[in-house]
Amino acid sequence: MEKWFLTRKGADFQEISRKFHISPILARLIRNRDIVGDEAIDLYLNGTIAELYDGILMKDMDVAVSILQEKIREGKDIRIIGDYDIDGINATYILMEGLREIGGNVSIDIPDRMKDGYGLNRNLIDRAFDDGVDTIVTCDNGIAAKEEIAYAKRLGMTVIVTDHHEVPYEETEEGMHYLLPLADAVVDPKREDCEYPFPNLCGAAVAYKLVETLFNVEGKDVEDIDYLMENVAIATVGDVMDLVGENRIFVKQGLEMLKRTQNLGLKALIECTGIQVDRLSAYHIGFVLGPCLNASGRLDTAKRAIELLCAKTKREADLLAGDLKALNDSRKDMTAQAVEEAVELVENTDIGKDRVLVIYLPKCHESLAGIVAGRIREKYYKPVFVLTEAEEGVKGSGRSIEAYHMYEEMNKCKDLFTKFGGHKLAAGLSLLSENVEKFRRQINENCRLTKEDLCEKVSIDMQLPLAYVNEMLVEELECLEPFGKGNPKPVFAERNVEIHQSKVLGKNRNVLKLLVSDAQGTKMEALYFGNVEQCLDTISEKNGRIHVTYYPDINEYMGRRTPQIIIQNYQ
Repeated sequence: MEKWFLTRKGADFQEISRKFHISPILARLIRNRDIVGDEAIDLYLNGTIAELYDGILMKDMDVAVSILQEKIREGKDIRIIGDYDIDGINATYILMEGLREIGGNVSIDIPDRMKDGYGLNRNLIDRAFDDGVDTIVTCDNGIAAKEEIAYAKRLGMTVIVTDHHEVPYEETEEGMHYLLPLADAVVDPKREDCEYPFPNLCGAAVAYKLVETLFNVEGKDVEDIDYLMENVAIATVGDVMDLVGENRIFVKQGLEMLKRTQNLGLKALIECTGIQVDRLSAYHIGFVLGPCLNASGRLDTAKRAIELLCAKTKREADLLAGDLKALNDSRKDMTAQAVEEAVELVENTDIGKDRVLVIYLPKCHESLAGIVAGRIREKYYKPVFVLTEAEEGVKGSGRSIEAYHMYEEMNKCKDLFTKFGGHKLAAGLSLLSENVEKFRRQINENCRLTKEDLCEKVSIDMQLPLAYVNEMLVEELECLEPFGKGNPKPVFAERNVEIHQSKVLGKNRNVLKLLVSDAQGTKMEALYFGNVEQCLDTISEKNGRIHVTYYPDINEYMGRRTPQIIIQNYQ
């Protein structure tokens, strides 16, 4: 059951409206997103790349840049080792492009999800060593590779870590003891001793900061690498970072660049997925382009996605984009099957009684575990781990809810894992098959979630009569974009909405078109996407009157533009 609540945050909305030339509605929405004070509001509405912080403020950034300058000058071989997801792919591309632009001898390597697993490992280090590589630069990984980096150092290699994940720690009597790898430089804004003002960057943004700082120190024109911001935007949205502060600026600017991108691969992918370029938004990165890039690392090799970004001809780009789209279509079918199996276990076994769901699907492709965990979390609003059979033991991914810090909770039973890492809301792990049931038991015994925590909360920005829904409002709401985690799409609500007509649309019968009116008698069309039968049953039970949350929209048909609402929740 959802719990709806109205957000009531106070401010002088008329004054904000006057000062920033926006409506009081927009002023209230901005306040609801905890944007307080003239400076913060101005940055939110008008922030540009000029407001981004200097990368040199990151701990060890000066050391990393100095090492790279020396290695490039000496003509040493530098290998970038990324990761196989959307953040790692874009971070790798950013470093490769940036270092080559400066004159570096650069090669790349990305772990194979099945053979190597996540992040830096001995195979990758041995491969680099055999190729005569002098310096390894990691991106979107490395912070948890203490032993692997020690091994590379024993082989006489220089190692620079760029990452954004939490620093591993152990709890001692004196408090938390952070376990930094003994690399030559460790650039990670999550370091406890890093004073960078905005620690919540993705791996690609950290990589961009490194390249940008290197350009500055070398006296090169940073504008030459501005185009890489589109890759930062893709990674920031794809890795589900909070769209606030620097992330918001990166995504806002990057989306504009993406609309006129010169990258043949990205152009081809936008074209073959049928995205209308002028309407390109964060949604398209998260749900269309991102999954295609991710599919390469899930079902094949992430190097295919790098090849797409590096495509030199339209023909090559079109072929690679088509391949990635086909891979993603195949991934969708496999995911649907695995989700069905997971639901079956939750509904029909004792697993469903647990507050933390640990679901073992041995036959599920291990690359899909995270997606399946996300779907199950959405359905049941509980933290979820999906485990699968791997080449060695069991691997898995977790997706969490707001009240449950997954990485901290996993730390409490870390003795059961051969490897683990992650954030508050997502994690990855490896363990022996005999520890699967122990893990399920222990993670639940340690769980302190209450009934209240497990009740999904729908935060409503304001109650808004339908008469306010017009073209001007819809246009003004675009000022709040890009929407995503940390900057959600506004949620409006209206009580006792009367349903006058209903019609089921779509080949899968998953769209409901309604004619509705509110208490003031304003009539309007509404659309609902989801479980149509359940919605119609509720409407019938409530004699055609329901409470709704909605988002205003404009319906364009045969040259006519009419206001409509998109219903998100109903009661």
